[in-house]
Order: sequence, then C-alpha cells, then structure tokens
Amino acid sequence: MTKQIKIALAQMSCKVGDKAHNIRKMATYITKASKQKADLIIFPELSVTGYLTRDRTYELAETIPGPSAQKIEALAKQNNIHVIYGMIERSTKANAIVHNSAVFASPKGLAGVYRKMYLPTHSVFEEKRYFRRGYESPVFDTPVGKIGMIICYDIFFPETARLLRLKGAELIACISASPAVRRGFFETLTTARAIENTAYLAYVNLVGIEDGLQFWGGSRLIAPNGRIVTQAKYDDEDIAYSTVDYTDLARIETFVPTLRDLHPELFTELKDLTEKL
Repeated sequence: MTKQIKIALAQMSCKVGDKAHNIRKMATYITKASKQKADLIIFPELSVTGYLTRDRTYELAETIPGPSAQKIEALAKQNNIHVIYGMIERSTKANAIVHNSAVFASPKGLAGVYRKMYLPTHSVFEEKRYFRRGYESPVFDTPVGKIGMIICYDIFFPETARLLRLKGAELIACISASPAVRRGFFETLTTARAIENTAYLAYVNLVGIEDGLQFWGGSRLIAPNGRIVTQAKYDDEDIAYSTVDYTDLARIETFVPTLRDLHPELFTELKDLTEKL
C-alpha cells in the first residue's frame, strides 16, 4: 500500500430515479479524475438514484452485485481508479429489505459495502419508512489505504467513526445528502470526527434541488489535525482534488494522543445508560 494517494471529491446533482443519467454523469467524473491521476474518487449518498426516491425506492433497488454496481466496477477497471458511491441496495434474501448503502469499487472488482446504521426519520427525512439499518462497520484494507465508510446522519454519532478508527481506518469516507439547513452541523461534525480520531475524513455531499429540498455541496477533505485540506464549491457541481499522506497520522497521533487516552470503562457505562433511555 502506498503512503500517499490522490483523492477526488465529486459532488454532483442527480436526476431522481434516472439511474442511467446519473451513472453517465458519474462516468464523466471518473474519466476526468483518472486523467488527473486520482487514485480514489468519492461520490455522494445515493448518487446512483438521487436521494428523494420515496415510494420508488423499492423499484429502484438492486442487489450487489447487480447491473449498476457492475457498470461502476467496469468504469473503475477501465480507468484504473477506486470508486466510492451510494445506491439503494436490495437484500439477496428478501425483496422487501433495502439498505441505503455505500459501495466501494476497485479496479479489480467489488471491494466492499457499508449499510447506513442511523436512519433519520424526522422533519423532512423518512428513511426508516423504507430502509433497514445496517449492523456492521467494516474497514477495507486496500491499495489506497485502510478505509471505512459512513453515511450522512451517521456522523452525528461519534461512536461510528471511533469504531472505524479502532479497527484501523486511516481514511473515513462520509457520503452525504445534507440539505442546506444542516450545513453548520456538518461543517462542525466532520472536523470534530477527524480531530478526535486523528484520521483523514473525506466528506462528499449532494448538490442541487430535489422536490424543493436544496443540497449545499461543500465537500471537503479534513486532515487528522482538523485542517481543511481542500473544499469544493457551495451549491454547485464541482470536483476537488488533494493528496492524502498517511504518514501524517503517526506525527499527529503523537501530538494529539486521543486514542491513547481513551477510557474503555466509559463505553460500558454508555451502553448501560443507553439501554435505559
């Protein structure tokens, strides 16, 4: 595994329900990133379908592997690039079970899948109506680093990123469909998750308007010390590039030894108190 990789943050707007259109747009970004010698490109949450699929969610869902996943794997292979993106995943065990998933494709095929754990169901959000939550937090050891994935609302819960870091994640990719009214929350929380775990955090958000809901973009790569390494535009489609240097982790861990100073007994108490809520 190389110690440095070039990463592309590809924030895009989606045509809701039009997978062919969205994958064509993703293909354009993948080709562009490959020409810029990027090793990894990251797309937003549910980038294959758009976010507000509502009652079309079940008809748009696909298994992994499946047609959309195979198309994106082919693009990864053709362009020799790793790709993280979001889609609606149908369970191979029951048609009624669908997940809001982050998919990791490599030039050699499928590298892994993460299923969103925390499903917002309040205000404009209704994810629990459609999706089954995920129960696993995998970390993928790849040629572009040890990478964990979370999705949007997951970032409000520090244990999601902490668990990935304790499993060895060097880069945490958070794909998102955050509306503009939540911008301040996400700008604060993404920085906090990077600092408290001394890990790189790549945040990639949707842009555009879906059924009156505006997504703000603002995708960013945050270093383990909280520095914003690169940031995409607000409110417009954009692609931002930067280099991740994994050797930074050891230096920053020494200066900010948050993992060393963890108190595991607090996790037990946290579990006990949460069960009594």
